[in-house]
Amino acid sequence: YKTKPDKYRAVFSPDKAEFQRRDGNIETHTEIIVSTEDNTEIRRVLLTNHNSEAALLELTSYLEVVLSHPDGDLAHPAFSKLFVTTEYNSQYNCILAKRRPRSDDDIKWHALHMVNVEGEVIGNVQYETDRARFIGRNRTLGNPEAMDVDRPLSNTTGAVLDPVMSIRYRVKINPGKTVRLSYITSISDNEKEIYEIAEKYNQSGAIERAFELAWTRSQIESGYLGFKSDEISLYLKMLPHILLPSLLRRNWEKQIFVNIKGQSGLWSFGISVDVPVILLNIDKKEDIEVVYKLLKGHEYWRMKGIKVDLVILVGEEISYLQPLRELVMEAVSSGYGRDLLGKRGGIFIINKTLLSEEDSNLLYAAARIVLNGNSDSLDEQLDLEYKTVYKNKLVVNEKKATEEYSDYELDKYGTLSYFNDIGGFDIEANEYVIHLRRGNETPVPWSNVIANENFGFIVTESGGGYTWSSNSRENKLTPWSNDPVKDTLGEVVYIRDDLTGEYGSLTPSPVRGNVDYIVKHGQGYTKFLSLDKGLEKELCQFVSVKDPVKISLIRLNNKSGKTRKISLFYYVRPVLGVNEKVTSQYISTSIDDGTGMGIIRNSFNTEFPNKIAFIDCSETERSFSGDNLEFLGLDGSLEKPEAVFRDRLSGTIGAGLDPCAAMHIMITINPGEQKDVIFLLGQGDSMEQVRDISFKYRNIDNARNELGLVKEMWESKLGVIQVDTPDLSMNIMLNRWLLYQVISCRLFSRSAFYQSGGAFGFRDQLQDVMTLIYTWPDAVKKQILLHASRQFPEGDVQHWWHKEAGKGIRTRYSDDLLWLPYVTVDYIAATGDWSILDVEVPYIEDELLPEGQDERYSIPRISEKKGTVYEHCIKAIDKALRFGEHGIPLMGSGDWNDGMNKVGSKGKGESVWLGWFLSSILNNFIPVCKKYGDEERAEHYKNSLDSIVQSIEKNAWDGSWYLRAYFDDGKPLGSNQNSECKIDSLAQSWSAITGFGDINRTKEALKAVQYYLIDREEGIIKLLTPAFGDGDLEPGYIKGYVPGVRENGGQYTHAAVWVILAFAKMGEGDKAYQLYRMINPINHSGTQIEAARYKTEPYVMAADVYAIPPNTGRGGWTW
Repeated sequence: YKTKPDKYRAVFSPDKAEFQRRDGNIETHTEIIVSTEDNTEIRRVLLTNHNSEAALLELTSYLEVVLSHPDGDLAHPAFSKLFVTTEYNSQYNCILAKRRPRSDDDIKWHALHMVNVEGEVIGNVQYETDRARFIGRNRTLGNPEAMDVDRPLSNTTGAVLDPVMSIRYRVKINPGKTVRLSYITSISDNEKEIYEIAEKYNQSGAIERAFELAWTRSQIESGYLGFKSDEISLYLKMLPHILLPSLLRRNWEKQIFVNIKGQSGLWSFGISVDVPVILLNIDKKEDIEVVYKLLKGHEYWRMKGIKVDLVILVGEEISYLQPLRELVMEAVSSGYGRDLLGKRGGIFIINKTLLSEEDSNLLYAAARIVLNGNSDSLDEQLDLEYKTVYKNKLVVNEKKATEEYSDYELDKYGTLSYFNDIGGFDIEANEYVIHLRRGNETPVPWSNVIANENFGFIVTESGGGYTWSSNSRENKLTPWSNDPVKDTLGEVVYIRDDLTGEYGSLTPSPVRGNVDYIVKHGQGYTKFLSLDKGLEKELCQFVSVKDPVKISLIRLNNKSGKTRKISLFYYVRPVLGVNEKVTSQYISTSIDDGTGMGIIRNSFNTEFPNKIAFIDCSETERSFSGDNLEFLGLDGSLEKPEAVFRDRLSGTIGAGLDPCAAMHIMITINPGEQKDVIFLLGQGDSMEQVRDISFKYRNIDNARNELGLVKEMWESKLGVIQVDTPDLSMNIMLNRWLLYQVISCRLFSRSAFYQSGGAFGFRDQLQDVMTLIYTWPDAVKKQILLHASRQFPEGDVQHWWHKEAGKGIRTRYSDDLLWLPYVTVDYIAATGDWSILDVEVPYIEDELLPEGQDERYSIPRISEKKGTVYEHCIKAIDKALRFGEHGIPLMGSGDWNDGMNKVGSKGKGESVWLGWFLSSILNNFIPVCKKYGDEERAEHYKNSLDSIVQSIEKNAWDGSWYLRAYFDDGKPLGSNQNSECKIDSLAQSWSAITGFGDINRTKEALKAVQYYLIDREEGIIKLLTPAFGDGDLEPGYIKGYVPGVRENGGQYTHAAVWVILAFAKMGEGDKAYQLYRMINPINHSGTQIEAARYKTEPYVMAADVYAIPPNTGRGGWTW
């Protein structure tokens, strides 16, 4: 394991892939095929022992389970994994996984992984389906915990939240003998078929037959389509360049670099760039054979399930006669390509003499491969001309230091409150301090969200996270990993002793070394501190109060008694869009002549095409590279990058690279001297703005002053109101951390480690700003006006939208629109600012949702129609006054609980919670209508209010609590007669919050909440119980979550807070306090054992806490 083989060979054939290696006396031969009879991959491994003694070998497979479209997994892996469960079948010794469908349209995928062993097995089979257990916290597949010596697999299955499939066998191989293991991985939409496949491949003969049929099929395909062996070799050689952007693109670097148009510029040609593009230039009739060859290649790839847009640029002057174009058309029309002309994954013919230079550059920028019909052979055109430039190896002049390991004494940082052996609160500094001793890790990433209104970043205790500008989803500057196991970094500051060659990172990852780290999360900044061999290191990261720049302020203090020559490397993997796998091929780098800044651009980003990202440093002497291969090395990694073994970076820049932005500086620090260095990462709208930002903040005094302004800004927001109670844990959360979470994450960033949305949620951000009504009322007013501007004239609103172009979704959710009047009235009550009702705000316009459609993604236009905020509010209320047969408001395609999107999607289902909510709004808006002289509407609202309350009491009381809703077919939800979701907290808590529930019934309902939903032993308040599982109710995608997770029977903290508020409203203050204390994250993390169970940060509220084994008490998505 992890050793370089003595010999290695890879062979790719039409029917299979082969990998052969020799390690000492053990020879391994792996063959991989896809079955022609079912959706099964078979990896047959032959192990031969050439030694004179028997060998014992342990083989461990590993694969990660997705069972959905790769785009969904790529966009939000942590969310996608919540719908997958695993189990082990002892009859076939196989692992089974299934994805719980989110909707009726979803396919119920099942997967199988098993091993057929032909040889002597020693001991029992072991298996693992929990990725966190296999890899281990802050480790990688290069050194997974499961592969530590004598480490058994845990045999864990179930709702593991992050599923994998891993099977381990130990086999004995006698001298001169061979053992054969066949690894079977299969997928089906039919559970019965999965078991049939397990039975089938449990027989060795079926595996042999599968290999024979794979060979036979490849021969038939080649013969039928007339493929020659050299053609197949060419098409296979092209595949790596098709599937992934390669350095081949360096051959047309100039066109990529000067391109100024984005993806939308290709739509006029019918090209979407959703699939890879191959560009062929043809200028002469004599080269028509190249067209035929590529058309055959297109057919070959399509036959293998790989879609490619083949774009043929015909170079001839426009005239009545176009013989070359006609020849190309004839070539296309004579084969299968005639049905794919101008279609996605098809063939496009463009006269390049009609192309503008801008469009030509755009096509080159989009292409994975560019070929010329009049050049060398196609095979030769695939040869890489670009060679990675490496500078000289670092010359080491001194031996590595043998100094004793140096501890950071925690006492140096004062007494920490609620210290759990990992971290605790520094009350005086308003920081959460994490002490990472050797081998000590937080259970999952403990992060900080740091932002101003238009720029920010997330940073974890290990140094992970990402940076964004303008929009935290659509315009990421560096990668968002969403991986709580590995917490992969996209930005690193490396430090190297230039005399000894020793290196590390200023953050605990990726190169931790043999030192302790202190991590301090404050409001608006995070600090990393360590002491290694007499060099004290501090990295403080923050963003400017207003400018779009991340500042990394480094202080190095030489306490070693000798002169230190130090190198610092700032390494960034750029994204400049949504995901680096999509954007990397369009990114270019350059060096600004005037400042030496590293410049990063992606003009292909349609919504942010002219943005200019940059990195810079306070030191003027620096080297730079935009080549990721140079920095990491061919076999390198973040843990061992090639650049730290070189004296400097090469200065390689441009386009067509695997991009990075890396800057290297060298400094000398005398004994007792302290040296400050700044690295910057930012983005501006012009070079002028970028230079201004750079010049300002690479000045160390300016940067330190800005840090002071950041602290002042947060104090001005968080210090307005201070709560002092006998409960210190309550004071800590109320006085700093909860408000900070709302402002920095929920309002400014709209992003966190577990979810990067970037969009405004109509309901979400209006709910969030209610917490600021007494500390920052201007923010509440601003949010109200913003949300009013996302309302349609019909009264409904966008469920969520991105601010740049306004793209978002129009839905039939029934509660979104009502949060506008709810929050507006609350704002007026707290501030007395009635003038907000007279502010005019435009509407947005778009087509109505057709019958049967629950939502549509679009970009509405700004309407010429305007309305006052008062008019916007009454439009929302009037739109919501629609009732079902029980006189209760219609639920639409969901209410506050988005996951219940099928309860009322046919237009008849009713929401009891919405009835309470709407009653509260009507009651509060009646005096507003009267103030505006709208007596008729006030009377209408009063009648509607009375009717709703009476209807709920008459039709929604279930005997001991209130129903949650009625389905379209009239079936109750949240009823004692239901086998799942017998009781839901929302209908009970809001009967008390509004004060409109019958007093005796409300008391009884809250008692039911205590009996059924409040779990004092686990410290959670469930949203509903029992969770949806395999019962007959179909409420919507909530049922897709594994039971006990998020809304499906877990604690959904927002609703838990409403339960607490309900008890407070009923005058039961002591009980409300006990429940608040119970769900306070500080009290879930008081000891290391409790922290290991709760896992997530003790200083912010988790959106959810899981409620069913094996995850009971585990925090979900935080921030």
